[in-house]
Amino acid sequence: MTSGEKRFAARLESHLEDDYSCWYDIPVGGRQKYSDFIVLHPGRGLLLLEVKDWKLDTIKRANKSSFDILTPKGLKSVANPLEQVRQCAYRLVDQMQADRLLVQQVGKYKGNLLFPYGFGVVLSNITRKQFKKARLDEILPSHKVICSDEFTEACDVEAFQERLWGMFDLTFDNKLSLPILDRIRWHVFPEIRIADATKAQPGLALTEKGGSAELETVIPDVMKVMDMQQEKLARSLGSGHRVIHGVAGSGKTMILGYRCLYLAELLAKPILVVCFNITLATRLKALMQEKNLAEKVQVYHFHEWCGEQIRAYNLDRPAQGSDYIRSMVKVVIEGVEKGQVPRGQYGALLIDEGHDFEQEWLKMIVQMVDPDEGSLLLLYDDAQSIYRSKKAMDFSLSSVGIEARGRTTILKVNYRNTDEILDFAYRFAGHYLSPTDCDEDHVPLVEPTGAGRSGPKPHFQLLRSEAEEMHYLLQTMQKLQAQRGHRWGDMLIACQSNKDVARFVSFLQARGIPTDAITKKSEKKALDMASDTVKVMTIWSSKGLEFPVVLIPDVGRMPRPRFEDRAEARLLYVGMTRSTDKLLMTASRPSEFAALLAA
Repeated sequence: MTSGEKRFAARLESHLEDDYSCWYDIPVGGRQKYSDFIVLHPGRGLLLLEVKDWKLDTIKRANKSSFDILTPKGLKSVANPLEQVRQCAYRLVDQMQADRLLVQQVGKYKGNLLFPYGFGVVLSNITRKQFKKARLDEILPSHKVICSDEFTEACDVEAFQERLWGMFDLTFDNKLSLPILDRIRWHVFPEIRIADATKAQPGLALTEKGGSAELETVIPDVMKVMDMQQEKLARSLGSGHRVIHGVAGSGKTMILGYRCLYLAELLAKPILVVCFNITLATRLKALMQEKNLAEKVQVYHFHEWCGEQIRAYNLDRPAQGSDYIRSMVKVVIEGVEKGQVPRGQYGALLIDEGHDFEQEWLKMIVQMVDPDEGSLLLLYDDAQSIYRSKKAMDFSLSSVGIEARGRTTILKVNYRNTDEILDFAYRFAGHYLSPTDCDEDHVPLVEPTGAGRSGPKPHFQLLRSEAEEMHYLLQTMQKLQAQRGHRWGDMLIACQSNKDVARFVSFLQARGIPTDAITKKSEKKALDMASDTVKVMTIWSSKGLEFPVVLIPDVGRMPRPRFEDRAEARLLYVGMTRSTDKLLMTASRPSEFAALLAA
């Protein structure tokens, strides 16, 4: 920034409330022009500003189209700054007018944007008195200019804001909704976008280059975008250790994908992405392949990675048996301690589902990062911790070698679920789980916030038998497929056991419903989210995935006697939050959970 831009940025920070969004030096209209500052407010609209550090004696001649200014290299002709920022504004407006959700569809202003916009110039070294005396107001309209004495540290907050919004030719009385604000931000800041939520398997849309022609092809009808914390985080992630506490549906996987894309450009060593769930690992591998990152980014579920270390470094593989998995991890941990498994194998480590990792797992795998490059990202949501025997991560992150104090972010906004589904799921979970504050070295439980997307209310149905449950779910699925345009591939049946999966698959296939059972390891690795088949899997396997329609049967069997109520509530919460649109739950017997869902 120039000195004038720094002073003006400081004033925006100190004299605008938290509901303002501000960007600096953002390219608009296919990256051909830049605006020094863009300001967005739900009640005001969009404002673009050009800052000039010219002094009065710098300007030698001026007219409506150009200014002749004195530079160290001599006299130079430049565009009139107001015309410069006007062209930036028009480019951005033209781009947004291609998005029908930002345009008025009826009435007097049909075809115009839903919100006002303005533009102006900041003269950081010319006072208002100098401006008038030099008769610059004949070239730059006074209401389109902020002078140096009008944004001092001592200037009045209301007067400063009035100067900003005086640059608008029109004002609207209504406030913009959160989805519209997010959609505007999607256009202003195109580096990171989340794909169309109506697709069978939403993936990553990480756009780094492209102009308005490309935008016209990628703007979807339903858009989910990051909240302010995610946007700031995605632009500012640097080296070192980073931690993200994110609620379900907050875009953690999208940030992981962006991080891989960013690091792949910088690092010579490969990047390791590790998670707990096999189906999530399959999804992440597919995302890396879509982005042509498969050669640079290695994706494993944790125990698969341990198996690879045993094979690669000829460690003593434990005997098959009930304790095989735990013994395999122990062999790798000992191999690292003895130097048989080399440390620092990867230029970066990204851990998804960190809440499901044991303390000794994290301590071991953190050592796999090259200490000279040292990029590590841990993502988790303690409300989705459904595998660990303990209630929570009851150890400090620093105890396992993750040093992220001052570099942690909490994402509270859930973009996946409608407000109705999120409210339903969280009200249920609230009987067993409660938000807790925690320092940056421990794992908090975070209360989610909805993004303002609405949909049908979740439905719970109590029936007389398991057979009646199955027929009820079948009829519902057939109606959704025939009458409401849902594909079979939009639907998930989330069960409590592999035995239940087999029962439902047999029932549906006998009635001609295309169905995929996802229970075996091979089935999880071969999971094809784009296939037009109903996916039937356990709630555990569904973690990390999302579907427009989620059906959860046999809730009357929960909580199961041999499991803690709190753990069962986490499991059901994970199942409910897989749905992006419609959620149906059934039971054929009374239970504590069934009573709460029916209330």
